[in-house]
Amino acid sequence: MSLSLTRRSALMSAGLGAMAMPATGWTREAANDAGALADQVEAFVTACLAAWPDQPALGIAVVRDGQAVLAKGYGVKVQGQAARADEHTLFAIASNTKNVTAACLAMLVDEGRVKWDEPVRTYLPGFTLSDPYIGEHITVRDTISHRAGFGLGAGDLLFWPNTDRTRAEVVAQAAFVPIEDGFRARYHYCNLMFVIAGAVLEAVSGLTWEDFVQTRVLDRVGMADTVPLARLADPAKSALPHARVGPPLRYQGAMTQIADSIAEVWNWDNAAAAGGICTTSTDWAKWIAVRLNLGLLPDGTRLFSEDTAREMWRPNIIISGSEGPTAALPGRAIASTYAMGFQVQDYRGERLISHGGGSPGGISATVLIPGRNAGFCVFSNAEESFLLRTLRSGLADIVMGKTGFDWIADSKKLEADGTAKSLAAAVEIDAKQAAGARPSLPLSAYVGTWRDPWYGDITIEARDVTLWLSFTHTPSLQGPLEPYDGETMRTRFPDRREEDAFITFEIEDGRPVRATVKGVSPDIDFSYDYQDLRLTRV
Repeated sequence: MSLSLTRRSALMSAGLGAMAMPATGWTREAANDAGALADQVEAFVTACLAAWPDQPALGIAVVRDGQAVLAKGYGVKVQGQAARADEHTLFAIASNTKNVTAACLAMLVDEGRVKWDEPVRTYLPGFTLSDPYIGEHITVRDTISHRAGFGLGAGDLLFWPNTDRTRAEVVAQAAFVPIEDGFRARYHYCNLMFVIAGAVLEAVSGLTWEDFVQTRVLDRVGMADTVPLARLADPAKSALPHARVGPPLRYQGAMTQIADSIAEVWNWDNAAAAGGICTTSTDWAKWIAVRLNLGLLPDGTRLFSEDTAREMWRPNIIISGSEGPTAALPGRAIASTYAMGFQVQDYRGERLISHGGGSPGGISATVLIPGRNAGFCVFSNAEESFLLRTLRSGLADIVMGKTGFDWIADSKKLEADGTAKSLAAAVEIDAKQAAGARPSLPLSAYVGTWRDPWYGDITIEARDVTLWLSFTHTPSLQGPLEPYDGETMRTRFPDRREEDAFITFEIEDGRPVRATVKGVSPDIDFSYDYQDLRLTRV
């Protein structure tokens, strides 16, 4: 698997650690002096932007002792245009929304209206999953702990890329999404269960998720610029999405603006509880301060109780483990875990609480270091995952007063290695198609409607001398379907922001009757949940 990934890097590699490298030049003074901290953060961000000159904009905030040491925008909101990003520029923060959803549920727990360990069906009567036992026993805690048993990204095609599904339809279709692992057996990142958590919130509160977030969180914290849904983000106030869309594959090629609004490529109204929020560095600094202060607001009132705040940081599932730091890997965690809406791990002998977020054309990170009453965020309007890695790790070291690592050089090496592997994979993919066998049947034999129990229908039509495939609920996943090798064909979606797929047909009695799907690119984002599709001809 190539390293040049976007959301997978942001979400699955939220932990910190790297090979020892030459010192970056900052000093331990920043750990004790706010002015020095701000200066060193500014210098490091400037160096990072010089190393990744294609990056359009960044939003950065650093908080210590309840105050924003720095909250600032860098670069331009749109590549090639003059409008600068500032501390009030909106960024899509995607899965950093998850800890807000957890906090909203925590408020209902404090009010005695929800219990963490009560089954979901207590609040959603009739709720079930493809494994009836899990459907009966899964709790509210389970839905926001990534331990239900679904595979990585299972069910994401219900809302990624933008679909016509309603929120209620996504909840209903969850009953048919396949479960690949044991209940609470292992960690598997799962957006779908956060959608279910949002449905619990709505059922109990009587408010939509976005109205609850607006009135119970954003208004009380004073996050005036933040919007709970991407469609509410004014493009003129937003850092617009940018990405590399090839050739030859996604995440390669030149940096390109890919949308004229965030919602054009990230309209998650139907999955808002998993990733709907767009915010600014100034506003998110306020949220970081509330989380570090265990729910206490500046006016002395509480958003949620201290006990509930600590419960949200209590680990529920192990993500990974190791033998711990070594001379070559001094930042390696002994244990990385997931709590509720946050990842919790050890880093350089201290507790670090973090989360990543990724949308098309944007990635983000939130990092809290409770023992130092400090935290920070990084927002990006491009998919430069190694820049995010560098900023996340380098800023953590600055805040903690650690020295001795050149995160820029380390990430640049990993990025170059990953790019080389990706380019080689692209050549191999094309060569295999050029040498591939023809399908055993005329192309007209594959025409028809193909149905998956949880996604719905995929159609194949005859157009001129080729085939045309359409994911019926996903407008952007439509395009030519061409022979690849034998009974395997591949898509060529005209919308190059999207990932192509291989479809392998199963023949019975001289007729295609079933098909499976997988991504073409080795770098494919995990939310293209092609692998969970099981198509049967209608």
